[in-house]
Amino acid sequence: MKYSVLSSLRHKGKVLQVDAEREMVTLLAGNGDVIGNLSWDVVIDQVLAYRKVVVQKEVRVEPRISLTFRVRYNTPEGQQFESRAGGIGGGGLFIESHSPLSVGTKLAMEFSLPQKPDQWLPAKGTVAWVCPKADQYTFSPGMGVRFTEVDEGVRDRIHEVVKTTQVTSPVA
Repeated sequence: MKYSVLSSLRHKGKVLQVDAEREMVTLLAGNGDVIGNLSWDVVIDQVLAYRKVVVQKEVRVEPRISLTFRVRYNTPEGQQFESRAGGIGGGGLFIESHSPLSVGTKLAMEFSLPQKPDQWLPAKGTVAWVCPKADQYTFSPGMGVRFTEVDEGVRDRIHEVVKTTQVTSPVA
């Protein structure tokens, strides 16, 4: 099936050809020349990457702050990653990643807060949400991880950092 592009000002006159048998979308110039092809996999991935994420009711019960620090984490399958975290609170943290893991993935992790960068604090968590691309709330893609196991001493350190940062940060 062919569909003429009529209302898109940048692409008016071009034609989209959908080939269900080959699962391909082809872009044709007005004269019929092939401009390019995309498989349905690529089209679907693009749609999913740019879809509007349904905003859920706020479920956090603890304050959080934007803060950059290092984090290392392992999946149950043994994959090891090192990244940067972009925020933390008593309930979890946000790990920056261009390839975020799936919601529900369990992680063993350790992170170092800026006040003591050589001290690694252990925790376990589960990926609670994913941000496939930077948006107005997260400046980079990544995943929100909810703590499932964290030592009380580590949680106290997190609370102290959050409290101190909130007190010393200017209000916009």
